[in-house]
Amino acid sequence: MLEENSRNIDAVTVSTPDHTHAAASIMAMKMGKHIYCQKPLTHSVFEARRMREVAREFKVCTQMGNQGTATDGLRTSVEIIQSGALGKIKEVHVWTNRPVWPQAPGLTTRPRAEPVPAGIHWDEWLGPAPERPYGKGYHPFAWRGFWDFGTGALGDMACHTMNLPFMALKLGFPTSVVAESGPLNTETYPAWARVTYEFPARGDLPALRLTWYEGKKDGRLVQPPVELLQGGTKFSGSGSLIVGDKGTLYSPDDYGGSRQLLPVRKFAGFVMPKQKLPRHSVNEDEAMKKEWVEAIKKKDPKLALSNFDYAGMLTEAVLLGNVAIKAGKKLMWDGPGFKITNDSDANKLLRREYRTGWKL
Repeated sequence: MLEENSRNIDAVTVSTPDHTHAAASIMAMKMGKHIYCQKPLTHSVFEARRMREVAREFKVCTQMGNQGTATDGLRTSVEIIQSGALGKIKEVHVWTNRPVWPQAPGLTTRPRAEPVPAGIHWDEWLGPAPERPYGKGYHPFAWRGFWDFGTGALGDMACHTMNLPFMALKLGFPTSVVAESGPLNTETYPAWARVTYEFPARGDLPALRLTWYEGKKDGRLVQPPVELLQGGTKFSGSGSLIVGDKGTLYSPDDYGGSRQLLPVRKFAGFVMPKQKLPRHSVNEDEAMKKEWVEAIKKKDPKLALSNFDYAGMLTEAVLLGNVAIKAGKKLMWDGPGFKITNDSDANKLLRREYRTGWKL
């Protein structure tokens, strides 16, 4: 399509499975096309880095589809946190009720090979992933749990749920990441995981620890310690908790669109800080696309808040968690140098060799 109709195309949206996001997006960006790509931005850490680099090089306007970015609720929470109302933030917790698709221990082998149904172009669907026969268990949904195609619960949801603290606290490269999880297998992500990131000080913002929780262990959702909530509040299925020395912000949803300031009594009558981020009068999905189109029209990539410069950094940090899950040890990360400094073998997990015929 791009090769035959390039002159008639200004912009491209990419809504394929995770493992083909980068191949499609980078091809289009190199042709000067503006890109809207669904979350997670990429399948691998290396692809996330390349998406940032190529977007900058070709000066295209981009947006990742983590739609909570466009909600008034998330933007207001960002302003509250950046106003200093919570004090110094040294601790963040983010969790999800995912996976809600089959993966270990319920799925540890490949689906049985079957003839490819009419209408499915299996070779194109595989894209850069390793060759394997078609099976009913991959799509339209369960591919999210397979190492070769999806990015598990972390990749699928953290670009939503980690977005609020990442943006509000101006996070960037973590210095280390370590994970514990359920048993691993070669086909699918584990049943549960807990991933801990350490982020350095950023200007006058202190270093902090961010912990991610996913899945179920012994039949119960893996979540932060309940003591972190105050006044008898119960954790939602997904959300984030941003803990400061003056107060805590609890967001009980995937997108960071709603909040509760804790302790409730202390924040009674709280006056919202001055608005700094733009607001939209349409729903979050429409707002994300509207913002992207506005950026294209005005030739200003920064007008789209989840542009690839920001979204690539967020995705890179998120996907380092999957690398840590596979590595099974604490990894020290040199972000500017793009390397794990304490385990040369783990560096091989940052990217994968593409199948013949596919390239970035």
